[in-house]
Amino acid sequence: MTTVQPPSEVATGQAAGNGRPRGQRRSELAAFLRARRARIGPADVGLPPGLRRRTPGLRREEVAQLAGVGVTWYTWLEQGRPIHASVQVLAAVARTLRLDQAELEHLYRLAEVQTAPAEAAAAAPSPAVQEILESLDPLPAQLLNSRFDVLGRNRAYTDLIYHRHAVPCQHGNSLWCCFTEPEVRRSFPNFDEEAPRMVATLRASFAQHLNEPEWTSFIGRLSAASPQFAELWARQEVAGPASHTKHFLHPTAGLLRLLSTSLAVADLPEARILVYTPADEETRRRLPLTRRR
Repeated sequence: MTTVQPPSEVATGQAAGNGRPRGQRRSELAAFLRARRARIGPADVGLPPGLRRRTPGLRREEVAQLAGVGVTWYTWLEQGRPIHASVQVLAAVARTLRLDQAELEHLYRLAEVQTAPAEAAAAAPSPAVQEILESLDPLPAQLLNSRFDVLGRNRAYTDLIYHRHAVPCQHGNSLWCCFTEPEVRRSFPNFDEEAPRMVATLRASFAQHLNEPEWTSFIGRLSAASPQFAELWARQEVAGPASHTKHFLHPTAGLLRLLSTSLAVADLPEARILVYTPADEETRRRLPLTRRR
């Protein structure tokens, strides 16, 4: 059974001045657990229906028993009290309440626990996602995960970056290509403006992967390979994906000013499609690039 100490003022977050956001989160957690408990009947878990059930679903003590946790601890959790909840114990509660993957991740977020992330996006997009990328032509578009690994691109983006005059980057990662390949850097005239934004976006995503060796190794290797990246990483700046204008220098089309827009992909956690639309009429007249081959 789980032993729980009574909550203290510090544990509630009120002493640090952040009681309201944390209190709201725990209220959401309490409501979520009650709703999920109400939808599981005794027969669903092999228990007799009983004679005096005033509410639908399982009782709190039944959830606690099935999950192997203390009744008091579970009651406090469902009441939104500021108690500690480990990943293992929450997983046992989730199994008892028959939560699916999305509900499980929601439970972890509400309980503010560090968890192993969902599996990384596949090395290649599904045929449906690839078809979406291609359908955006003549607008350049690429599919990236939260670490800036390139998962897919359409023909227009290939013409924009991997044209016949370009030296191809073999890393398969936008950050590595931009920070370590001088030939690639020359294709981005405003990279010094773009670089802090890219690193800040990476830093925001890194918070969800703190204990993953693959991520920490990636940061360490890129920091060693690029002093500029290391300096930007040390700033501790964070940012979310946002629309902004990027400059591309194409050998035949010249300078292209394109507005980058980020679109989430529900089937690929932490992946996004970046679509580039003309930011001015001169750029619009120069597309599609296939005319300039």
